[in-house]
Amino acid sequence: MDFTDFKTGGLMLTIALGVIAFVIAQSLFFIVKSWKHAKELGISSSTLKNTVVSSILFTIAPAVSILATVIVLADSLGIILPWIRLSVIGNLAYETTAAQTALEALGGSLTGEITDTTEFATVSWAMTIGSIAPLVLLPFLCKKLQKTIGKAVNKNETASKLGDAISAAAFIGIVSAFVARAIAGTTADGTGNAGFMSVAVLVVSIIVMVILELICKKFDLEKLRPFTMPVSMFVGMGSAMLFEAVLPAEIVNFVWR
Repeated sequence: MDFTDFKTGGLMLTIALGVIAFVIAQSLFFIVKSWKHAKELGISSSTLKNTVVSSILFTIAPAVSILATVIVLADSLGIILPWIRLSVIGNLAYETTAAQTALEALGGSLTGEITDTTEFATVSWAMTIGSIAPLVLLPFLCKKLQKTIGKAVNKNETASKLGDAISAAAFIGIVSAFVARAIAGTTADGTGNAGFMSVAVLVVSIIVMVILELICKKFDLEKLRPFTMPVSMFVGMGSAMLFEAVLPAEIVNFVWR
């Protein structure tokens, strides 16, 4: 078994296969147990089948978003670590924030490929330990938090809107940090590669996202709304390949930092 490539070698692949096998086994276990218990409660097979089909369809949008996140992180971290992380728990906002924060502490950045084993190990621990914390704390704090937050945001319509606004503001703040980094191109060591491509892909993704949101709103396509972000991400990636194929090299390779 080859252990020389620390990002995609035999050790990482073995870990990934073990994690995926556990996740699949756990899912199958609960599916079987749930099905048997539902039959004991007298629920018909047709109802159970419809429920399973609906659940499968409901998971497509999150799965596409997760795939997009794996692709985004693969350039720097390799394909296997993001695959392991996002097969268990995580999302684009958290994984990229944890990885970028860890790398900046070591003077690196997600904008380039990680070639140092120390940086890779640090990122792996940062992404993993950060996700373990809520799993440990939520069983003890979730009920109390839900009760407290529920009283606050469900007090009246204004409080409910305020809660939605705070959640949206937190997400926008995270996204804005990455937008600013893409435009400025700054890293901990003062270098970067911000230029035409980073901003062009960002603009294309934003435009596609806005158009898709408007279409969903105009035609009342609420079921398609979860797909807007992953689709815009994939279109942005595609636009990068298109720009590189059709535009002059001096424009594609133009950077200001």
